[in-house]
Amino acid sequence: MRSAVKFLLTLAGAFVVMLAFRGLVMTVCTIEGDGLAPQFEAGDRVVVNRWSYGLRTGEKGSLFDYGRLCRQEVKKGDFIAFEDSLGQVLICQCTAVPGDTVYIKKAPCVVPGLLTCDDQDYYWVRSVSKNNPIDSRQLGFIPEARIIGRACLVLFNRNPEAPFWKGYRSDRLLLPK
Repeated sequence: MRSAVKFLLTLAGAFVVMLAFRGLVMTVCTIEGDGLAPQFEAGDRVVVNRWSYGLRTGEKGSLFDYGRLCRQEVKKGDFIAFEDSLGQVLICQCTAVPGDTVYIKKAPCVVPGLLTCDDQDYYWVRSVSKNNPIDSRQLGFIPEARIIGRACLVLFNRNPEAPFWKGYRSDRLLLPK
């Protein structure tokens, strides 16, 4: 009986450590579509480092105000993971940081007028591929409070239509970004 209790406590402790690690340090996102090809392809499981820009604390409108511990600046060219207004996690490349002005040429854009990231916590992102462009032209500016972290590693790529034991690509295994 004692060994069963020890086993259950060990299992529960491991589960709590795993949840804390995924919530505070790193998380895994799946790339759906080819908007970031060739850097990321459909089916890639990408590790997102939550500490790359500082750990998010609180949210606007919650009990604790938004802030970041050990805050780091988002750089142009970084592939950032962020939440859209519906709570869906997206990954795009950052192309404009606070202080930059964005000009749109020959592309549909839902944000009217001259675009500038003057406010201290807004970023402009874009998809890399023209085949599946979900980026700031449709989403608008991305507030820093919605940025989760930087995509830093492709764990593996799996074809979702293939059986569980098949469909893995060895050429997409542990690729640093």
